[in-house]
Formats: sequence, structure tokens, C-alpha cells
Amino acid sequence: MLRLVSRRSIGGAALILGAGAAIGAAVPASAAPNDYLRLSDERTLTRSASVVRAVWVRESSSAQGRKLARLRTVTYHGSPEVVLMLGRRIVGGRTWAYVRYAGQGSRRGWVPISALSSTTVHAERLVLDRARLRLRLFRGRRLLFSARVGIGASGSPTPTGRFYVRERLGPFRHSNSVYGALAFGLSAFSSHRTDWPGGGQVGLHGTNQPALIPGRISNGCVRLANRKVLRLGRLLRVGTPLLVK
Repeated sequence: MLRLVSRRSIGGAALILGAGAAIGAAVPASAAPNDYLRLSDERTLTRSASVVRAVWVRESSSAQGRKLARLRTVTYHGSPEVVLMLGRRIVGGRTWAYVRYAGQGSRRGWVPISALSSTTVHAERLVLDRARLRLRLFRGRRLLFSARVGIGASGSPTPTGRFYVRERLGPFRHSNSVYGALAFGLSAFSSHRTDWPGGGQVGLHGTNQPALIPGRISNGCVRLANRKVLRLGRLLRVGTPLLVK
């Protein structure tokens, strides 16, 4: 779990490792639409975008739709806020984007497409297998990276579902910190650490205790050996989809 333990300045923003903005309520399953133009399958083709102006995520593609969450342009750490663009729909001459956004559970909803940047296309996907304690990065069927990992302990398990890489933090000057040489903030949030600063954002990061890997050892974060996370860092981009199973 990324937690409030250290600060450093990156691009003028205070970096507080471990906190993130847990926002809004989870979208009910009934809100998932089926009549929009699909833009991402979160497997072989995924589109991500940055939030360029603060905006409400709504349950439906309407200015009168129920508000689910407030998206800002930067994360708790000062990184650009990123969402996955799952699809789009034109209603009354206005284009809406169906997005996956950060927070507990499966966060999906609608925002005006004008609030988002142009998209970045991803052919890669991350897959975390909790039973096998293994993280893999694929491009299509090609395996690009594989490593044994540490995941959440029984009292604070790593959440399952579809998420994405929300931000990159580091590399850090001193790799003997609890976050190791490099960290990524994920869009996933733990329901077991909501009292932590920012709501308990789940991270993927290095470690200063490599002997504990593999294992169920963390507050929800995914830990890799430093040499592994640095190698992954050369391949992994913000906006890459993640399946935790």
C-alpha cells in the first residue's frame, strides 16, 4: 500500500507516497451501457487520456445524470490524472466518453469528451495472478515480462478486477526505501485501508525486503525486487490496463 511516509519534490509538486484520491461511489452494474462505440477492449487495444479540466463523472451521458465522482487534473501526488477511454457516444450533438477511473471497485462513468486530452493507444496489458504470485506484461500473446511478486496479506488483500497504471513515481535516489527503486500508482484502492491518507491507493513498487518475495506480505500493494521493477519500468507506460485475478 502506498502510504504517507516520505516526501520529495517532483516538478514542483509534493510527492506523498501512498496516498491517492479515492472519489465517488462505485457505478452500479445496471449503469453499464451497451449502445456506445467501443474504443478499448482492455486486452489488445486500450486508449488512455489525461483529464484537462476538472469534471464530474456521471452515471449517464447527460448533464442531468447522477454525479458519481469529481475528476481533477492532477492526482494526490501531482501527476496528471489519467483515465481509460472505454467508449464514446454522441447525444444531442455533444460527445461523451465512457471512462474507467480511479477508486474502489469498478469505477466507470461518463464525462464530456472535451474534458479529456487526445488519447494514447496501448497494445500492452498487465496481468496479476494472485494465486501464483506472478505479474506478467503482454503485448498481444507475446510475453514481455514476468516476475514473482509480493501481494496483500489476508487482512488487506490486493483487490481483484480491472484497473490500470495511473501514475509513475520515481525512480528514487535511494532504492533502500520501502518503495524500492521505482513505484507506480494504480487506479485500484483498498477497501481495507480507507483511513490512510488519500484513501488507500494500491501501488506497484520495488522493495527494501526482497527476501519476502514471493508472498502475501503487504497492505495491498504489489512488490517486486528492485532489479525487476526497474526492468518493468523500461517497458511499462502510464495508462496500461491491469487485470488482477
